[in-house]
Amino acid sequence: MDIKPYKIKPGSQFRLSQFEAGDKSLINGDKDSARAKLDTLRARLESLQELLYAEGRHKLLIVLQAMDTAGKDSTIRMVFDGVNPQGVKVAAFKAPTAEELAHDFLWRVHAKTPAKGEIVIFNRSHYEDVLITRVNGWIDTGTCKSRYRQINEFEQFLVENGTTVLKFYLHISKDEQKKRLLERRDTPRKQWKFNPGDLASRARWDDYMDAYTDAISATSTRQAPWFIVPANSKLQRNLIVSSVICDTLEGLKMDYPKAVEGLEKIVVE
Repeated sequence: MDIKPYKIKPGSQFRLSQFEAGDKSLINGDKDSARAKLDTLRARLESLQELLYAEGRHKLLIVLQAMDTAGKDSTIRMVFDGVNPQGVKVAAFKAPTAEELAHDFLWRVHAKTPAKGEIVIFNRSHYEDVLITRVNGWIDTGTCKSRYRQINEFEQFLVENGTTVLKFYLHISKDEQKKRLLERRDTPRKQWKFNPGDLASRARWDDYMDAYTDAISATSTRQAPWFIVPANSKLQRNLIVSSVICDTLEGLKMDYPKAVEGLEKIVVE
């Protein structure tokens, strides 16, 4: 699968409007075949995650950012279905606590990064501190630019210490978000997900698109790239994310640890 169209080159200038949130090119009208491909990717990821954990040398950090209803939880559930939970962790970052606010904005994030052999998925992340803070005017332009630099340096530090960093923006359209919000409002088993506060973010959609565009442009680096993932179609979204993760893990050239010396002579009675 060619992932180049979704990867943001370092220093490139782009607009999110250039990307079609409703893209279904990987499905190509054949959902059964696409689902079969996703099952194959899941099996690959299960094997690669086991290898990552067994080797205990590499670390993988996956950052998921998106507007509300774009499917961060669903992506985690569907892409990582079947992997060993012992080696995969999810960290969700909500409104910072008083203790967290008393430290620098990266303090609470660093403690959640992966150890050797682990995959950690950030459901929202340190990028909230250049998104919601900017849109609401809690930081000025100078502080925002400083944070871009600090984020790049932080991620570079992680990479230099053995962490592979992948960042995904799940890109849905405003119309698709409306459809999903209405579904949450009107479906009893989904109503617990409906947060009236999400409507405030929706009202500032264009401001958020600008904030995401600037943040991604400033922080998509060779070491820690961003991928813009069309997410109106959940199947298309999951195919792209799964493919990027599998290709990245295979590129690490991992191997299982050598067996203990004299293993062939050990007798099990």
